[in-house]
Amino acid sequence: MAIEDFARAIPKIELHLHLEGSVRPSTFVALAQKNGLSLPAFDDVMELYRYDNLIDFLKIYDLVCRAVRRPDDFHRIAYEALSSAAAGGGRYVEFFFSPHAHAEFLSYPEMLDGILAGMRDAETDHGVVSRLIPAHAKPLGPEKGVAFVEMVAEHRRDAVIGIGTDYDELPDGPAVFRAMYERARALGLHVTTHAGEVGPAAFVREAVEVLKVERVDHGYHVVDDPALVEECRAAGVFFTCCPSTTLYTTEYTDLSAPDHAIRRMIDAGLKVTLNTDDPPMFGTDLGAEFAMAAKALALTPAELKTCTINAIDASWLDEGTKRTWRAEWTAEIDRLAAELLPS
Repeated sequence: MAIEDFARAIPKIELHLHLEGSVRPSTFVALAQKNGLSLPAFDDVMELYRYDNLIDFLKIYDLVCRAVRRPDDFHRIAYEALSSAAAGGGRYVEFFFSPHAHAEFLSYPEMLDGILAGMRDAETDHGVVSRLIPAHAKPLGPEKGVAFVEMVAEHRRDAVIGIGTDYDELPDGPAVFRAMYERARALGLHVTTHAGEVGPAAFVREAVEVLKVERVDHGYHVVDDPALVEECRAAGVFFTCCPSTTLYTTEYTDLSAPDHAIRRMIDAGLKVTLNTDDPPMFGTDLGAEFAMAAKALALTPAELKTCTINAIDASWLDEGTKRTWRAEWTAEIDRLAAELLPS
C-alpha cells in the first residue's frame, strides 16, 4: 500500500466543510434552472469555478447560495455533501451553512428542516454521522451577529451544536464579535471562527484570547508570530486546516514547499486537522484531500494518524464517544500502517 492509498483508507472526521461550498456543479446548474436563477454563459460549468483569491471565490459561492431556495433543495445538497464525505472515508462531519444567504427565499426553520432531513437520510444510507454549525457572515457586522445567535438559540435543534463565521475575514478582526461569542457560550453553544486565512496572526490571537474559541478555522498566519505559535501549542489550540484551499485563497500556493504554513504548523507541534472546506469548488473530495496532503506535504503515516486523532479531540462529540473512537481508530490506522510499502 502506498502512502496515498493509506491516506484514503484511514477513517476520517471532517470539521471544516461549508454546505453551500459542497454543492456539486451539476446540482448547482439543476437548482439554478429549477429556481429560475440566471447564470453566466458557459460551455462547461467548471468555467464558472475560476478564481485565484478569496473575494473571487466568494462571488461564485454567493451564486451557488442563490440557487438553493427550498427545503427540498437543502435536503438534496446536505445529502449529497455527506454522501461524498462518506465515500472519502468520512465517518463524522461537523459542517457550516450560511443562513443569511438564503433569507430572501425561506425562513431559518425551513432551512433547518431540509438540512436535517438530508443529514438523517445520509446517516441511514451511508452511516455518516453529522452535526450542523450555522455561520454568521462577518461582513454583516457584530450587532447582527448577536441577533444571529439569538435566532439560532430560538430555533435550536439537537443536531445544531455550535456557531461559527464565514465570508471575508477582513477588515475587522475577530474581537469585534466579542458580544456575539459571549452570548453563544452563555447559551451552551460551541464556538469556532475563521481567522488567519488571509488575516494576520493578530486575528488568530483575538480568536483564541477574546472570542475564546474551541478551535480556529484555517489559522495559517499563526506561523508569522513565533510567540503565538508556542502559546497555541502549549494551550492545545486546534486548527481546522484545508490544504487545497490554500492554493486559491492564500499566499501559500505551493503545498510541497517546506515553508508552507500547514507544514510549519505541524512541525511546530500545533494540533492540525485536515479538511476540505468547499470540496467541489476546489476540485477535491475528502479522500483525495488526504491523499494529496500526504504526498505534497510529505506527511508520514504517524503525522496522518495524529491529524486524525486531533480531529476526534477537536470535535464536539461527547467524551465517551471520543474515548471509544480514539481506541478503535488507533487500532484500525495501525493495522493499515502495517500494510504500507517500504519508502
